[in-house]
Amino acid sequence: AELGVERRFVPESCPRAVRPGDFVRYHYLGAFPDGTRFDSSYDRGSTFNVFVGKGQLIAGMDQALVGMCVNERRFVKIPPKLAYGTEGVPGVIPPNAVLHFDVLLIDLWNLEDEVQVQTYFRPEKCPRTVQVSDFVRYHYNGTFLDGTLFDSSHNRMRTYDTYVGIGWLIPGMDQGLLGMCVGEKRIITIPPFLAYGEDGDGKKIPGQASLVFDVVLLDLHNPKDGIAIENQLVPESCERRSQTGDFLRYHYNGTLLDGTLFDSSYSRNHTYDTYVGKGYVIAGMDEGLLGVCTGEKRRIIIPPHLGYGEEGRGKIPGSAVLVFDIHVVDFHNPSDSVSITVHYKPSNCTVLSKKGDYLKYHYNASLLDGTLLDSTHSLGKTYNIVLGSGQVVLGMDMGLQDMCVGERRTVVIPPHLGYGEDGVEGEVPGSAVLVFDIELLELVAGLPEGYMFVWNGEVSPNLFEEIDQNHDGEVLLEEFSEYIQTQVDTGKGKLAPGFDFEKIVRNMFTNQDRDGNGKVTAEEFKLKDQEAKEEHDEL
Repeated sequence: AELGVERRFVPESCPRAVRPGDFVRYHYLGAFPDGTRFDSSYDRGSTFNVFVGKGQLIAGMDQALVGMCVNERRFVKIPPKLAYGTEGVPGVIPPNAVLHFDVLLIDLWNLEDEVQVQTYFRPEKCPRTVQVSDFVRYHYNGTFLDGTLFDSSHNRMRTYDTYVGIGWLIPGMDQGLLGMCVGEKRIITIPPFLAYGEDGDGKKIPGQASLVFDVVLLDLHNPKDGIAIENQLVPESCERRSQTGDFLRYHYNGTLLDGTLFDSSYSRNHTYDTYVGKGYVIAGMDEGLLGVCTGEKRRIIIPPHLGYGEEGRGKIPGSAVLVFDIHVVDFHNPSDSVSITVHYKPSNCTVLSKKGDYLKYHYNASLLDGTLLDSTHSLGKTYNIVLGSGQVVLGMDMGLQDMCVGERRTVVIPPHLGYGEDGVEGEVPGSAVLVFDIELLELVAGLPEGYMFVWNGEVSPNLFEEIDQNHDGEVLLEEFSEYIQTQVDTGKGKLAPGFDFEKIVRNMFTNQDRDGNGKVTAEEFKLKDQEAKEEHDEL
């Protein structure tokens, strides 16, 4: 005689229950008291969709649905007076029939509903939130109110990428994404009239379905964005900042906005070396590397239209914002020359180093970032060279010019005057600017350019005869060497300092042995000034 309602399953969470005026979607089995089934929504493969309390249902069902939760199951006994009464439904339900319904509520919404947003994780730092016309990349799981999964970007292993607020999304998602931070996680519940409405999407989403999206925002930018720079460390001393055309060496970690690492120069143990402002790197990095100091650390945030665009590259997905944390190791310009800074010069600085002088000096060699490469102090001995003879890199030959004994200076050498693009394997990186702190300890004056031996006095008019000790008219290397050694030992002559005696003598002898037969005759033998005079006369 009365309506009977048995709650056979009630979910633990019931944020909302059916009220008159709500729209519901439910499955049911309809049977008579003897168990004979007269109807089933399951057999039709679709839920029964209807407003509650508006006379669209039999009175008993209108009452029985009130208070139900999504996923709740009820067994309902409806007397004839609250069902089809004395008339029944011809061919289906006899007059005065008691009806039993096994009901499972699938969905519930109201025409006054709005998009519901529940944020369950929000990063501590949120410098920017989603606004209309922003482009976002996010992952989501899409379910119905009863928890049934209908779609997931995670399963496709690809984010959903779209503009917000310009009609590319269903209206409810357009609203639900607004105000999100990168890294934020939220649940967006959307009523059907802000989703796919009465018709559904024609695939997996039925008509009049409420949708629940569990969303995590991975990326966010606007097409009008430029790069963003965050200075993390700027050295107190910054004498020079990078400009277009400079060549930079820097380390970096490259991540996506959500922190996912896609590349790192540190992992390769090698700096990234490139020209700036010449199109060798992506446009955003070209811009972000301008104005940096050696030793500076900065974060460069690059929108995709200044990065790798819609297509992406390698581990970088399409339309991704890139974050580069860089550390500038050094930079130079191809037009740079050697830079010399004198720290100390003795008051009696009268003799200055020149090409051909033999120098002894101490040095500390480092990179621009201060990394020590080498030091003569640690070896406990000086470095000794003949200036201008190619025994050191060209920049050092230039940096040691016009220096006096006791002077201390810093010489900065760009790579094209140092070890070039290749560097020295295991010692000096390629394209590295070098810094030498130098102290000159000893200077032995060299000979005039082009001379390996000079006389300290008058030259004997019978020089060939003196060298030709056995007077056979021919001078062998041994005779020549013995004679030069005697002149040096007695102070009558001087060899160019810093070179091997035997190599100098052999070179001098070869110059005199004009026919290359290993003997010098009186006709071949000429002093340097005689050679110059003959060449002048010929001219």
